[in-house]
Amino acid sequence: MLQEIMEYLHNYFVPISAKEVTYTISGGAISPSFGAEDGDRFLICGSRRNDGVYTWHDGVIGNDDDETVPPAVQGGQETIKAAGLRDETFAGTIRVCSVPPALLTLSGEIKTWVASNSEVLSSPMESESFNGYSYKLKTGNSAGGNTPLSWRDIYGKQLERWRKPYI
Repeated sequence: MLQEIMEYLHNYFVPISAKEVTYTISGGAISPSFGAEDGDRFLICGSRRNDGVYTWHDGVIGNDDDETVPPAVQGGQETIKAAGLRDETFAGTIRVCSVPPALLTLSGEIKTWVASNSEVLSSPMESESFNGYSYKLKTGNSAGGNTPLSWRDIYGKQLERWRKPYI
């Protein structure tokens, strides 16, 4: 969910400039090291197979769904083993994201809201009635039509302070 929110904000909370380095991902391990500390989110860019936001927890990488696997040690040098990473060598960047704690808290609220409303949001029904009971789904105009409200509609005002213009 955090990556989706960052995409919506056009903001990954990373330094604008970054030096391209050749990284190797093999068996889920990334080398060379890129300086992540416990709890850091980081962004992989320039990879053909693994672009995205991940979380570092004591040497273990989790993806956006918090899946983790144990770290690996290769050749006496600690490397990282990550859930879902595919083997490749690429010239790109891995940058630590400086995500504000308030956004992380709000991301958790959004994830909870989406989980509790997923059935309604995925339903093709806008309204229905039977046996004297009627139901109408609250809708908005976010997609140019009469569509169900999404997390963007509900939380857009709160997220606005972190949103960057799309360039």
